[in-house]
Amino acid sequence: MQRPLIIALDFEQKEKRQAFLTHFKGETLDLKIGTEGFYREGAGVIEELKNQGHRIFLDLKLHDIPNTVKQAMKALASLEVDLVNVHAAGGQKMMAAAREGLEAGTLAGRERAKLIAVTQLTSTSEQMLSSDLLINQPMNEVVAHYARVTKESGLDGVVCSAHEVADIHQACGSSFLTVTPGIRLAGDEASDQHRIVTPAEAREKGSWGIVVGRSITKAIDPNAAYHQVKTEWEMNACQTK
Repeated sequence: MQRPLIIALDFEQKEKRQAFLTHFKGETLDLKIGTEGFYREGAGVIEELKNQGHRIFLDLKLHDIPNTVKQAMKALASLEVDLVNVHAAGGQKMMAAAREGLEAGTLAGRERAKLIAVTQLTSTSEQMLSSDLLINQPMNEVVAHYARVTKESGLDGVVCSAHEVADIHQACGSSFLTVTPGIRLAGDEASDQHRIVTPAEAREKGSWGIVVGRSITKAIDPNAAYHQVKTEWEMNACQTK
């Protein structure tokens, strides 16, 4: 995955997911399978998409005691996805255990999946951070701290809002991966997201990869919407080299 544009396949039914992908025959995509799709379809959805040549971000956000996460990640490694994640709130021991499990489960001679940690969901607002989570520090400081802990735990990067990328790179270096959801085309509804940006803004802020859902999956012409996002993402990349 080189600075990927990842499509979030958050569909209620397998048939809708498959129908959506018919708009992209012959194209190799970066695709995100989350808890909804994985719990419904199981590991078979990963095998199906990998057989079609796509790259996969398995977005399960594991968060449990260290040994449980280690064993779960060891099992997930056999799926040979390209990117997988945990929650940074699980702490250093859990994150380190996740990497151990991922490495142990990766087949000999194969490259292990990139492992990243969720800092704060893009649906989390400053108010929620304080009132619901009892975290009384500014969002950018909380996210930067989680990113530092993630790096110290041996992971490759984090999931964060594009608004926090600069602080994370300052804390962890520019090579530390930053995957940013909450991406919308200009004029699209924010829905349940709070910290959102356009594809061009995400690149300007230094995001390594972006995750785009409804702006593509709910579009009248998904292929056209995908290529519009891709153009904004890559055109901006050329301008900032």
